[in-house]
Amino acid sequence: MKNQFLGTGEPGYHPLRKLAVIVAGLRYAVLHDFSVLYKVVLSVFVMAVALWLHDWLDAALILLATGLVVAAELFNTAIEALCDFVEHRHNEKIGIIKDIAAAATGMVILAWWIVLVVEIARIWPRLVAAWHGAAP
Repeated sequence: MKNQFLGTGEPGYHPLRKLAVIVAGLRYAVLHDFSVLYKVVLSVFVMAVALWLHDWLDAALILLATGLVVAAELFNTAIEALCDFVEHRHNEKIGIIKDIAAAATGMVILAWWIVLVVEIARIWPRLVAAWHGAAP
């Protein structure tokens, strides 16, 4: 896709090509970064249970929190990779940049954990009742 600001890239907007790039980046992150993998797997499991129990709002909240935490992880990974690409040797300023990116990601991870714990606590009694055949 052409970057109009920089005047680089190929002309034209191709939504399918854009989607392919998004899927490739997410696939790479899930396969090569365990912190992304476990967040996606855990969230999909909890969201599947919420959907099975027809808790649409809970599932949407889990989806939103997971999207934010995965985006934060991807930004953090990109910032760290870019910093390592620009400066191979130890650099205190690069270290500070990486620490700030990690702190931002840490804040989103904390919020994601809170959402997951609250949602599991809300879903658990209904899941147990459904498992035993009782009405929730």
